[in-house]
Amino acid sequence: MQRHRYRPHILATLSLGLPLIGSHLARMAIGVGDTVMIGWYGVEPLAALVIATSFFHILFFLGMGFGTGLMGLIASHIASGREVEVRRGARMALWLSAGFGLAVMPLMWWSEPILLSLGQTATVSALAQEYLRIAGWGLAVVLGQLTLASYLAALERTQIVMWVTLAGLPLNLFLNWVLIFGNLGAPELGVQGAAIASVTVQVIQLLALVGYAAWLPIARQYNLFQRFWRPDWQAMRQVALVGWPIGLTMVAEGGLFVGSNIMMGWIGTSELAAHGIALQITSVTFMAHLGLSNAATVRVGQAKGRGDRSWMRDAALTICWMSLVFSAIFIAIYLLFAEALVRLYLDPADPQAPQIVALGAMLLMYAALFQLTDAFQVIALGFLRGVHDTNVPMWIAGFSYWVIGMPVAWALAFPLGFGPAGLWLGMCAGLTVAAVLLMRRFWRGHARGDWTRAPAPV
Repeated sequence: MQRHRYRPHILATLSLGLPLIGSHLARMAIGVGDTVMIGWYGVEPLAALVIATSFFHILFFLGMGFGTGLMGLIASHIASGREVEVRRGARMALWLSAGFGLAVMPLMWWSEPILLSLGQTATVSALAQEYLRIAGWGLAVVLGQLTLASYLAALERTQIVMWVTLAGLPLNLFLNWVLIFGNLGAPELGVQGAAIASVTVQVIQLLALVGYAAWLPIARQYNLFQRFWRPDWQAMRQVALVGWPIGLTMVAEGGLFVGSNIMMGWIGTSELAAHGIALQITSVTFMAHLGLSNAATVRVGQAKGRGDRSWMRDAALTICWMSLVFSAIFIAIYLLFAEALVRLYLDPADPQAPQIVALGAMLLMYAALFQLTDAFQVIALGFLRGVHDTNVPMWIAGFSYWVIGMPVAWALAFPLGFGPAGLWLGMCAGLTVAAVLLMRRFWRGHARGDWTRAPAPV
């Protein structure tokens, strides 16, 4: 009986979540390709790329709330039959995403003095600014991609997002090979070549998603691009109120990792390179949980729109168990293949490679410690976004990552002398507190009681 009760939720979540996981993994693979190829190019360019992408991602996190928040809003609107609200919300989310991306461009254009003030070396700061002056033009583009991906996910059309992202991977690798190393007669551009490759691929992917969203038969009833230039201040306010707290939540979490990058840069360039590699490996496996979190937002948003809390609980419990299974698999991978994974990022002939491999493998052991709590905090955020609860989670994230995580990381790394291991233990502490508090808020605040209005088909 219980098997039959949860089986439809498992199948529906896999149908929705696997393409989302695939698209996140493909997007991460593009970043991994950049990191691996720059790692072959040199250690200092690799350290610069770690810092530059961290800088870029903090701004991306701040702006991604509009697109991410849209997913739960649209899922609820569709489930409750409010078709006009779907168009209004999606259109203004695109406006807000594009506007934000352009507004923060000056921060990337003049990023070198900011990085110098944060204690980075002159060489790393200069190389990072070279990357960001090009890559920054892609911020509005990737935020637009995210918004359209959320729109299509709420329509349960996630496969196209995966295929568009996957198609960009070989193109990005080819452009990296040509532009970073100067192959096929192209100039040798190093980190600038990686940035040009990324922006080129991002623009092509955005155009593909725009074309699909305009063509998709199920989406035509919403007329997303009809009179796109007309503002809708009420809808914009609704999206902004939901989206800003999500962006700040993402900054709080992302800032924990960016802060760890900066502090690792204080320790040394080799340590920063190993840290960046280990973080990217953990980010790849984290994409599975992020995809499930996106599916959780849609599934819980559908339950909210239908008014069925019992269905919401079953869907949420199913996703928690699925995330637990993924966590067990990834922990085993970290424990068994840590050194082999780190070696993929480095030229074996580089004299610093053995030191970086040893340190990176050690950091992956610490990553195994927080795999489950990192998974559950992002799953809980997905649940809460599905019920449009974003303000209190923002404060929980700020407390967990910046009152607990960052001070503990600094204290363990420097005054107590644990170095790189201390930074990772501090991150583990912050993620654990966030997971406990966010899960508690959803299960005690939103998933309790019964207010079923109508049966909801899975």
